[in-house]
Amino acid sequence: MSVTSRYRRAWEGFWSEASDEPGEVFWDAEPALTAGVHLAFYEPLVNDPALPLVDVGCGNGTQTLFIADRFPHVLGVDLSAAAIELARRKATRGEATFREIDAVDGEAMGRLHAELGDANVYMRGVLHQCDEQDRQALADSIALLVGERGRAFVVELAEAAGQQLAGLASAPSGPPPKLQPVFRHGIVPGAVADADVAGFFRTAGLAVLAGGELPLTTTEYTGDGSRLELPSKWLVIGRNG
Repeated sequence: MSVTSRYRRAWEGFWSEASDEPGEVFWDAEPALTAGVHLAFYEPLVNDPALPLVDVGCGNGTQTLFIADRFPHVLGVDLSAAAIELARRKATRGEATFREIDAVDGEAMGRLHAELGDANVYMRGVLHQCDEQDRQALADSIALLVGERGRAFVVELAEAAGQQLAGLASAPSGPPPKLQPVFRHGIVPGAVADADVAGFFRTAGLAVLAGGELPLTTTEYTGDGSRLELPSKWLVIGRNG
């Protein structure tokens, strides 16, 4: 199984138009405000930090490169060739590697696990942007990568964020500039129910070891000049407690 062609086209179109300039992509805020915040919750629960870490849905690699300063072997994967090209251009020191892989493709992820062995996983905002029919397959792929020893950190926009974004999209002035390409390419953020997220991973055979709520910082600003933040929920998942 692989992602729907509509989903693939949407992301390839989005990343093909994306700028190399820092802060131009709506959700790609400075790593200290995003991945750095997440790692503070994740790292204490990682059983073996020496395992490879796979950033699933790495996009242009901004967060991946930050994570590579904290883990010895980091690989970013994304289904968009354009995103991977952007990420590789950023990795000037070879601090992380990047590959075009569809994380919903169980066979491809099985080959990756056969190569790497059990891995730690970081996945930010991928499940809620998947087509509905792909979500369980994505969770199954994460379980395959984690294996028996790895741990995964998963953060997803909350339902309330979807409502907030819908409100921005329907404003008389239209959505904020950095959000416009997201909607133009048919990407629908915040479209998975809060109660369903943990269930996908439990069905895949993983246990929820910790979780909580965090504001997810974006690169957009509100009318009063403050940074736009969206509610999100995070989980640390693995095979055992």
